[in-house]
Amino acid sequence: MLNDRVAIVTGSTRGIGLIAAKELAKRGATPVITSIEGDLIPGIVEELKEIAPNTVGFEADVTKRDQLQELVKFTMDTFGRIDILVNNAGITKDGLFMRMKPADWELVMQINLTSIFNLTQLVIRPMMKARYGRIVNIASVVGLTGNAGQANYTASKAGLIGFSKTVAREVASRGITVNCVAPGFIQTAMTDKLKPEARDAILSQIPMGSMGQSQDVANAIAFLASDDAAYITGETLSVNGGMYMG
Repeated sequence: MLNDRVAIVTGSTRGIGLIAAKELAKRGATPVITSIEGDLIPGIVEELKEIAPNTVGFEADVTKRDQLQELVKFTMDTFGRIDILVNNAGITKDGLFMRMKPADWELVMQINLTSIFNLTQLVIRPMMKARYGRIVNIASVVGLTGNAGQANYTASKAGLIGFSKTVAREVASRGITVNCVAPGFIQTAMTDKLKPEARDAILSQIPMGSMGQSQDVANAIAFLASDDAAYITGETLSVNGGMYMG
């Protein structure tokens, strides 16, 4: 259980981030809902309060370090500690490498990697003082395999895995773990729109024969955030139905 643990989850107004925040709440944690989608935050906070009464929300753009500083200050002022950080916010800007715009490369790196450096650095300070912390970074199967048309995205996710291993080594002695969850193809509104032949091509790569669900990823996040995973750090937990076994 995660009783009384305070958990910041970025990008938690939709998709995996939202389901992860709900799962953490079900297991006893108090989520801090944060996203750039400020209009969605109040409704989600009210919904989660039915599970975790102290749930709060804070609008923040992860590309702005000053806003991340305010997020951390708000959380510390409200609860006095930060126990769990789930770095989930991310984007894609796909295109073949030879045609990829530098601006698309830079934006993906800024959101998927640099923002995680910034927020993790800010959060680790109070965690080190408390000598406790669980950091879970959302990577991707393509960060392990590569994927045509996603040079920026795959580089950001591969970089995140290396980043996580290094930080894990640096803070392990302070009771802080740093791990990644690497989802494979997860059923979303976007994948629901795929043409049958495109969907079949994806499924042919997955030994289990089906796409994963956001709940599958949320379960992995909650495990790594729990004390059951206290002796696991620097690892990447793949949730991909056997698509990649590294």
